[in-house]
Amino acid sequence: MEVFMRGNLFSFLFAALCLFFPANPAVAQNTDIKFIADTLVIQADGTYEADPDLATLTFDISAQDKELKQTYDRASQSMQRIISLAEKNGLTKEDLSSGVLTVRPYYDSDKRKRAKYYIVQGQVTMKIRDFSKLGPILEGSIQDGITDFRSLTYSLSDEEAAKKKAVAEAMRRAVGRANAALEQKGQKVGALRFANLDVKQLAGVSRMDVYQMAQFRTAVTQTVEVSAGGAGYAQKTPPPPPPLPQPEKITVSATVQCAFQIQ
Repeated sequence: MEVFMRGNLFSFLFAALCLFFPANPAVAQNTDIKFIADTLVIQADGTYEADPDLATLTFDISAQDKELKQTYDRASQSMQRIISLAEKNGLTKEDLSSGVLTVRPYYDSDKRKRAKYYIVQGQVTMKIRDFSKLGPILEGSIQDGITDFRSLTYSLSDEEAAKKKAVAEAMRRAVGRANAALEQKGQKVGALRFANLDVKQLAGVSRMDVYQMAQFRTAVTQTVEVSAGGAGYAQKTPPPPPPLPQPEKITVSATVQCAFQIQ
């Protein structure tokens, strides 16, 4: 009987939370504290802000040729060069993920079913904690014509810890609001009967993709111009590469909806 009543109580509180705290934050803004019988229902938000401490660089590797061995060897050498460049800049094997090379044959339409050419593809991902290494690695990969840049993303190495801190802040505010609301009535906050938690997406994650990289690549690469008289070539000094996107602070937010017993 006690279990049945307790289950009914939780069902009632959950329905009350859904009723008084709708999904739309604009609607819920003015209804973050409600009294239901001997229960105080309250909603609070919490945030945690931190500087990113991890950069993820991703490179695509691709080689195409009529001969399978030659194609595979080119892709394999490209992968080894980008890995060597990373190790030269102080990255360890634990910071690198290369996976495997995949082979895709393309066939003629004739009856012999002979492959017209092969494409070998792969990917290398780097985890970089020293952001001063980003520039040399990107410039080195471009100047050597090693691979195709795919993306650069700044993030937190321990996102779970950041989420826990945001949740702790939300709970602290919820308890603080509950105490403030009940003190006016000479009452105290009792046991937590129900809690609903929503941790929102990370905000402020900086990203640089392949399209932005085109400007970086153009600036790093030397350019050659034909002289006005057409008699020779003159080498033009390229402008310095544009700065890499600066990492912004990352914010994790959490919303908690709690039902406290009133003592």
